[in-house]
Amino acid sequence: MNATPSPPAPFPAGEGSQSPSPPAPLPAGVGSEALIELREVTKVYGQGPAEFQALRGVNLRIDPGEFVAIMGPSGSGKSTAMNILGCLDSPTSGAYLFRGLHVERLSRNQRALLRRYYLGFVFQGFNLLARTTALENVELPLLYRGEPRAARHARAREALDAVGLGQWEQHTPAELSGGQQQRVAIARAIVTHPTILLADEPTGNLDRHSAEQVFELMLELNRDLGTSFVVVTHDSGLAARMDAVWRLADGVLVKESC
Repeated sequence: MNATPSPPAPFPAGEGSQSPSPPAPLPAGVGSEALIELREVTKVYGQGPAEFQALRGVNLRIDPGEFVAIMGPSGSGKSTAMNILGCLDSPTSGAYLFRGLHVERLSRNQRALLRRYYLGFVFQGFNLLARTTALENVELPLLYRGEPRAARHARAREALDAVGLGQWEQHTPAELSGGQQQRVAIARAIVTHPTILLADEPTGNLDRHSAEQVFELMLELNRDLGTSFVVVTHDSGLAARMDAVWRLADGVLVKESC
């Protein structure tokens, strides 16, 4: 069997232990009080007559442990901004700093490692594998890391317990409510102990009661684990309870006064 290759510095290799060690430090000389900074970020799609500027000189700062909302109408650039923050896309110009490290200068493989070891994702549509159990869905990021089976099981059970679904680990998504499926998705996102969790309309497909439960869970994780959150939402009531609210309109991002 081929050994799982270790990721290059500054990213940590999978430890394979039940209690994950903290992320490896970034290279010497790299440091910033901010967790994330976008500096004059633009994103342009197409060329000539078909050119479209999705982001226009966006500036954003997220501090460690901060719970941030990004709001805006459809087509305002929210998905583009989240794709850049999640290392799924690169800016056309400007700088993206993660703990002072210039992400826009990283290779595709290095950005993939940054996603794997530092970022967590929660989507509106849950994105669970239909024919696998809740436990197996939560294990998936650890499988990509090459962690041993016993360690994956233990970590996944801990994550499911953290979201209140310890008794549902053998249930498939079809046997769970929408709110429970989103909890499984959150457990999958936090099983790697990410530094920041990016959530795209995580309550958009839920009824009001389930949405409130999921939001309270995210607040609890933010408070107890210190996980930073960036949440795209159309729910102004939920956004008002976050640390900061940023609004996007026509590719321009503005921070609302608290």
